[in-house]
Amino acid sequence: MNHTRLYSLLFLLLLPSLAFSQGGIGPIVTQVAHANADVGHPNSRIAAGFGVRAVARGTDVLENPSGSIVTYGRLSDDTATEPDENSYVTYDRNPGGPVPGFDYGRHFLYQGHENGHDLAYITRVNLDVKDPLHHITLLTPVGVDGLTHFNSIDGSTYNPFSNTLLFTQENGTAGGVIQVTRSWPPVVTTLDGIIGKGGYEGVHPDVHGNIYLVEDSGGTAVPIDPNDPNSPKLAKQPNSFVYRFLPYNVSDLSQGGKLQALQVSIDGNPVIFHADDPSGDVFSINQLLLHTPGTSYPTQWVTVHDTAVDGTDSFDANAAAKAALATPFKRPENMAFLPGSQFQTLFFTPTGDTDALAGAEVDLAERGTWGSIFRVDLDSDLQTGTLSIFFLGDSTHNSFDNIAFANTQQIIVTEDRGNTLHTELNTLDSIWAFSINGKIAPLRFVALGRDATSEAEGEDNEPTGIHVSAGGSHVSDMQGTPAGLFDARAFFTQQHGDNVTYEIQQRF
Repeated sequence: MNHTRLYSLLFLLLLPSLAFSQGGIGPIVTQVAHANADVGHPNSRIAAGFGVRAVARGTDVLENPSGSIVTYGRLSDDTATEPDENSYVTYDRNPGGPVPGFDYGRHFLYQGHENGHDLAYITRVNLDVKDPLHHITLLTPVGVDGLTHFNSIDGSTYNPFSNTLLFTQENGTAGGVIQVTRSWPPVVTTLDGIIGKGGYEGVHPDVHGNIYLVEDSGGTAVPIDPNDPNSPKLAKQPNSFVYRFLPYNVSDLSQGGKLQALQVSIDGNPVIFHADDPSGDVFSINQLLLHTPGTSYPTQWVTVHDTAVDGTDSFDANAAAKAALATPFKRPENMAFLPGSQFQTLFFTPTGDTDALAGAEVDLAERGTWGSIFRVDLDSDLQTGTLSIFFLGDSTHNSFDNIAFANTQQIIVTEDRGNTLHTELNTLDSIWAFSINGKIAPLRFVALGRDATSEAEGEDNEPTGIHVSAGGSHVSDMQGTPAGLFDARAFFTQQHGDNVTYEIQQRF
């Protein structure tokens, strides 16, 4: 019996009875046997029983172009705009758009675009609209200077408490959170003095109206051999944090609140950032312990900024987290709440160092250089809890990026290996399906291909924006609730190059 069939049978035996046709997608019990090699322009392949259809292509026109922002995936000078994380939302009524009286439908897919030069922007794919001239709407037109003044827009979510969309700019100390109203015309504001400026990526509300964020900010590079200062500087100091924002008024984030960061302790001492010893942080015993399977460590949230005390001037969230002795990680990119856990269990995905030379060093491999998936289980007070390593990356499964629950028993996780690692391992990216009980091997759900455009531009494709949701816009059916997977739809984007966003379809 081949391994794929064996894993499929084991998975079915280990699953409880569940109406998967109404609880997300899956179960995913088949896989693509091999990743695509880093050669030519192979097509993407998806596990048997599933297919994809394009819902937006980079060449698709925007119904309301503005300045150089004219299509979904390219500026007027042909610069790629990199649509990133997707958020699927359904509304009870037409939210409106540029054409008065036009019915834009009830089902929408939002995404921020990751390009720079003050020309990043936000789009809404009107999934019910077939007319190509009204299929995609621009939400952030340029100003009188021809710029949006946004850069590297990455994460996105719908917040049912404020009835607004939240987008993050993964742009270091120039990053932050953008808030957009759902009604037309959208009101666009930033929350730099409320949630701070930082390289935020994933953003998700919980059922209490708190906002969870993860930060993707690369750290100082150090030699991969601490005893050889001339060895390649490819290992990065953990420099990113997991945050949550507790608003004073859940329906109006602009009224302020407390920004907190996750702190993990080992033997009674918090694991913290040391500005004067990046190599010591990389090779610390604490990093080894954090990444050791079967271990678990106490956590708590530490307050890094409180608008009632510190005011509402813009502030550096990363620096504040370090000062508060929060625990840094290797570039967490996104997170997801376990459906049905009452928002007490979450998983997040540090990407790691994305280099095979670092991965070949055992000391680094044991400390998360290939990437990792962590699990946090909060206590009923939501203030304390435990952190454990759910999966430690290796040369086959690595560079983890976006994460979503495919169903209540499986998470799907994308890779973002980057050109260097593609070349080093002769392997393009995959999307993996993991059983949350951890008892069977991960299944390769998608073996991503590469389009000619991305290669010509020197930027391989990557899978991003993996998203599975019923699109609920009410607190009772938001992502992370069991209802949030009822009759869900799933999406991802093959970013760079042609910039195509796909819907995953299950074949029964």
